[in-house]
Amino acid sequence: MSTILTEKANSKTQDIDLMSSFEIAQTINNEDRKVASAIKKVLPQIAQAIDIIAESIKNGGRLAYFGAGTSGRICVLDASECPPTFGVSPDLVQAFIAGGDKALHYAVENAEDSLSLALQDINSFSPMPHDVVVAVSASGNPLYCTTVLKVAQNAGAFTIAVSSNPHAKMQEFANIFINPILGPEVITGSSRMKSGSAQKMILNMLSTGAMIKIGKTYRNYMIDVCLQNDKLINRGVRFVAEIGQVSHKKALELIQQTQNVKLACVMARKSCSMQEAELLLAKNNGFLRRVLKD
Repeated sequence: MSTILTEKANSKTQDIDLMSSFEIAQTINNEDRKVASAIKKVLPQIAQAIDIIAESIKNGGRLAYFGAGTSGRICVLDASECPPTFGVSPDLVQAFIAGGDKALHYAVENAEDSLSLALQDINSFSPMPHDVVVAVSASGNPLYCTTVLKVAQNAGAFTIAVSSNPHAKMQEFANIFINPILGPEVITGSSRMKSGSAQKMILNMLSTGAMIKIGKTYRNYMIDVCLQNDKLINRGVRFVAEIGQVSHKKALELIQQTQNVKLACVMARKSCSMQEAELLLAKNNGFLRRVLKD
C-alpha cells in the first residue's frame, strides 16, 4: 500500500531540527509558497463549485461543510464568518466538525473514523436536492467524510470534496473533486500546515465567490455587512459615504435610519425614501450595482 502524499517525508526539511530559528521560519515559508501555486491549478474546479453553490442558494438551498480535526476547525471558521460579513442567516452556511464543539478545542482523534458521528451530523443537517455538501480532509479517506458525502449524494444534494490526496476515497462520492497537490508537509504528517492553509484558501474562495455571485457585494465592498459593533458601524458609514457620494454626516444619518448599508446607499444615490429603496432592491434581486446602474 502506497504512502499517502501528505504522510511522506519531505526531503527539504529532514534536518529542520538542526536549523536556526530563522532557517526554520525560512524553510516553512518556502514550503508555504507552494500552496497558492497548487491552488492555481485547480481554479477551474473551484470556479465550477462557486457557480453551483451560488445557483443552489438562489434556489433556496444551503451550503454545509464537514470535516474532522484541523479540517473541521477550518470549516467552522469559514461558516461562522459568513453571517457578519454577508448578512446571511447562520442556517445558510453551516459547518460540522467530527466530535462536535469539544473537537474545536481538543483533539478527538477517533472521531474521523466514526460512522455514528458522521450519520448524526449529516442527518442533523438533513440534506435536500438544492443543498451543497462539502467534505474537507487532507487525506480524503476518513470514514466520517466519505459517509457524509455518500448520504448527501443519495439524498440528491450536490457534493464537493476538498483534499490534498489524488487517491482520496472521497472523490468517489463527489460531483466535484478539488485536489491541489501540495507535496509532503514540513513536519511529516502535520497536515495542519500546507494542507490546512490550502483548505482555508479554498473555502474562502467558495463562500466569498458564491456571495459575490448572489449580490452580497458591490464592487469590492461588503455591503451586506452586519452593523453589530462600532467598528462595523463605522465601516458601514464609510461605505455609504463612498458609494452614495454623500458626506460622512449624511451617511451616518442614513445608517441610523435604515440600519442597512444597501438601503442607505440607494437612498443616497437615488434621493429616494427607504420604501422606494426597498422596492428598487427587491426588483433587482438585491444587486446594488443593478440598482445604481454603474
